[in-house]
Amino acid sequence: MSNFDNGFEFSPSQWVPFRDKKEIEKAVNIKREDIEKHWNPDFKIKVVPDEEVEFYWLMDMFKRIKHASDTGEKIVMILPNPAPLYKKLAWLLNISDVDCRNVYAFAMDEYADEHGNIAPENWEFGFTHSMMKYFYYELDEKRRPKKEQFVGFTNENLSDYSKMIADLGGADICYSGPGWTGHLAFIEPDAPEFAGSIEEWKQLDARICTLSPFTLAQNSLHGLFGKSGNLAAVPPKAATIGPVDVINAKHRFDTHSITVHKTTTAWQRTISRLVLHGPVTPLIPESILQTLPTDVFVSETIAQNIEPDWNKGY
Repeated sequence: MSNFDNGFEFSPSQWVPFRDKKEIEKAVNIKREDIEKHWNPDFKIKVVPDEEVEFYWLMDMFKRIKHASDTGEKIVMILPNPAPLYKKLAWLLNISDVDCRNVYAFAMDEYADEHGNIAPENWEFGFTHSMMKYFYYELDEKRRPKKEQFVGFTNENLSDYSKMIADLGGADICYSGPGWTGHLAFIEPDAPEFAGSIEEWKQLDARICTLSPFTLAQNSLHGLFGKSGNLAAVPPKAATIGPVDVINAKHRFDTHSITVHKTTTAWQRTISRLVLHGPVTPLIPESILQTLPTDVFVSETIAQNIEPDWNKGY
């Protein structure tokens, strides 16, 4: 499949962060049967039915927390924001009588205003609010860790956020999934705050980041913002972990399963191929995972071949 020839030649828009037409074409043409193949044996890609992606994610979190409970070891986790999943996890931990007092959880990102002021925990649309509401406070009180062990970004801790993770020995596990731009957390490919060569970029820590217009569009379709495309509802900036926090984690768990509310329409289908098989570059931030031990779960919908659907139209 090619969008760039057939008698009409054009370059990708200046707003598109990664514009290498040759690499984009290679990615778009990766077939379902080739998704799991990769040059790095420690970068393990598995295609599973759509409904199973959440199960693997849930069980990975449960296994790690249960191990910490059984051994008395601490577990340091960098967490994204799948709020309904945390509620299921908390329920499973409660009924299994798992002691969670050795859990240290860090939110991987949080919204900020145009001046870089980070959304407070009580802002109901924020990621820290979600992590606390759907995970921490869903745990039975006797099983909860100390509240200070569940950490979200604040104006006060931003400059120390990466150090806080490092002082605990680094994250044991970092969970993630690519955004439309290929962002990891809110590490955007076109943000001035993450400029530099790839070696410089790999050393960058937590900071405030300018969100891509594509991220605003993506997140405006989230349920909490009314799933209605209200671009003005999404804050313009965010606090985020940096590449160094992901690289220094002992392991990573990455999922690719986002569709438009369980249809076959999925913006993630192309960026997932670039993330998993494209060049390793700050212009595709999640591509750094290709060089690191990572478990990747891709849904069948995201893995399906990319081809025109002339009956679909808009």
